[in-house]
Amino acid sequence: MDRFRAIEVFVAIADHGSLTAAARALDSSLPAVVRTLAAYEASLRVRLFNRTTRRVTLTDEGRLHLAHCRDVMERLRTAEAELTSGAAEPAGQLTITAPVLFGELYIAPVVTRFVARHPQLRCSVLLVDRLVNLLEEGIDAGIRIGRLEDSSLVAHQLGSVRRVVVASPAYLRRNGTPKHPRDLGQHNCIRLIAGPNAWGGFQERGRPLQVTVRGNLEFNQVLPAVQACANDAGVGQFFSYQVAPLVAGRKLKIVLQSFELPPVPISIVYPHARLLPARTRALVDWMRQEITQFRD
Repeated sequence: MDRFRAIEVFVAIADHGSLTAAARALDSSLPAVVRTLAAYEASLRVRLFNRTTRRVTLTDEGRLHLAHCRDVMERLRTAEAELTSGAAEPAGQLTITAPVLFGELYIAPVVTRFVARHPQLRCSVLLVDRLVNLLEEGIDAGIRIGRLEDSSLVAHQLGSVRRVVVASPAYLRRNGTPKHPRDLGQHNCIRLIAGPNAWGGFQERGRPLQVTVRGNLEFNQVLPAVQACANDAGVGQFFSYQVAPLVAGRKLKIVLQSFELPPVPISIVYPHARLLPARTRALVDWMRQEITQFRD
């Protein structure tokens, strides 16, 4: 059995949702796909799909194995691309998306330097605070903050950030420093419009914890909420990168650190492709090289 071909068939079935569609995508016959899958499952001694007359769905074992198989295929394609692309200068159009504030603070400067280094490139930077579907919107790469659930994307972790609670030193002197997340109910909490009245991002004895908060000030963007906290208006909860300059400048102080949840990853992601364009590979490598301040 050609094991790499078997992996390719397995991933195609998972991507396309049926044996017939996978056979069509692979330019193969349906019986050949069925035989390859059966032989692969037999060699693993594990059922990878649950089958009905209408569709196939991944088993729990299949979902776990799929992530590993995607990694194997991506490594091989990357090696092939490096051989075939050689030292070719990246060129053409690139589009990358990122959350607004993270993009303004960190991604835009890095992309600007990248384009200066590769003048044959044209790069569009789309900064939005929503989850962008890269394939549907024709985006080459995206920055994601948080746990990744979309297995159709390749991800490279750039670092990690935490959810932190902050207030200005003057506010804390005037109102006291909260010792437990429940103490936030006695503070003026700066919130985001349409955001929840209960703040998560806490844990106690290993269990997630939420607390109800209230306040007299809310915004539809993060930056003015951060600035309001720095101007002594109240307490806010943000990602650590959003307040890092003000914390470093002692305009804000982090509180309740012992109740924080573990950090969440910052990743650059891009769709799976049989041959990753040299310009996308160059961008990913540049990001991994340039964005280092979020690594432990």
